Amino acid sequence: MKYFAGVVAVVAVLVCASVGYSFEYVVGYGDVINVNVWGEKELSVKVTVRPDGKVTLPGVGDVDAAGQTPEQLQTKIAGKYGEIVRNPVVTVSVDTSQNNSVIVHGPGVKPGMVPLVGRTTLLQVLTRVAPEATADLDGATLSRGEDVLRTGFRDLYERGVASDDVELKPGDRVFIPFRAKWAVYVVGAVNTPKTVAHHDGMTLLEALLAAEGFTRFADRNRTEVVREHDGRPEVIVVRAGDLVDKGDLSQNVQLQAGDYVIAKKGMF
Repeated sequence: MKYFAGVVAVVAVLVCASVGYSFEYVVGYGDVINVNVWGEKELSVKVTVRPDGKVTLPGVGDVDAAGQTPEQLQTKIAGKYGEIVRNPVVTVSVDTSQNNSVIVHGPGVKPGMVPLVGRTTLLQVLTRVAPEATADLDGATLSRGEDVLRTGFRDLYERGVASDDVELKPGDRVFIPFRAKWAVYVVGAVNTPKTVAHHDGMTLLEALLAAEGFTRFADRNRTEVVREHDGRPEVIVVRAGDLVDKGDLSQNVQLQAGDYVIAKKGMF
């Protein structure tokens, strides 16, 4: 009998694994679980975890299920059935999960529930939700219960820093705020005035190329970069003509999110 019970336990592990869970999975509200009592067909059922966290089983009534792993629940149910069945062999597996997801929310991303399929990491979830340029990845957080596990996802998402990745668990929360300053604005005497998504290391030449260069009316060496500094506008005058025409890289100013590149018109 002990050998047989061991075989059944192995089978239970395989059943759980087949739907992407190990015994680390925690049963939650709305989950559908299979309870099988070997040799007792009338006691073997498929039940849904109610909003109060309980399931109703034939012969024993209500049993607390939410918040426990399938292995823990299996042990508890075996104890219950031990009062009416001699040496019950019980297996518990998750049939349908409503609890196996993480919450993605915040003004910088489309909110929703992201299902966890097997082992899922933070980077995989970020890849699924694909944060746009307006997402503040520097201010983003990963929380589990009352604890904040990670702050700032930019190195992970944009540079692939693997040491910042973390395996997620059901119920984890990914919060992504809105990044107000996310772009560089190129205006004035350029061929295509436009908003250009900012990235680390962005330069003036890159912004000008994105705007398809100066018009013939531009006073290139009087180009201005206007940015906010300590709550006040700061104006940096750049000889962008020397940058574009002569390759003078000393004029290739590094840009910050929120900068305005203003191509001044000349006097004709």
